[in-house]
Amino acid sequence: MSRSARNGGDQAEILTCLADPTRRTILEVLSASAGMNAGEVATELDITRQGVMKHLRVLADAELVTSRRAGREVLYEVSPEPLRDTATWLLARADDWERQLGALKRAAEATRAGMRHID
Repeated sequence: MSRSARNGGDQAEILTCLADPTRRTILEVLSASAGMNAGEVATELDITRQGVMKHLRVLADAELVTSRRAGREVLYEVSPEPLRDTATWLLARADDWERQLGALKRAAEATRAGMRHID
């Protein structure tokens, strides 16, 4: 079970992490592979290996990527569970807002209809 699931969801950390376009691109690059080292990711993004490592650490802290040793290399892969948990949380919030906005609309329409009867 991921840390986000154990803690009821740490969406703030994940959303903050995803706010950075470079980190989103790194996730896209990694999701298209079975594991890449930092140098390979850097080549794909045309940034330094050190820059990629900084972003990979942030992604790993948010549990959005995992790493594993393959010989002398460290390969990074996307960990989909925290993304799925956050997407589920966002969809639930969207449903809540839809219900609340629908109720507000109905209340406004009822008030408007009531005012017409007064005229």
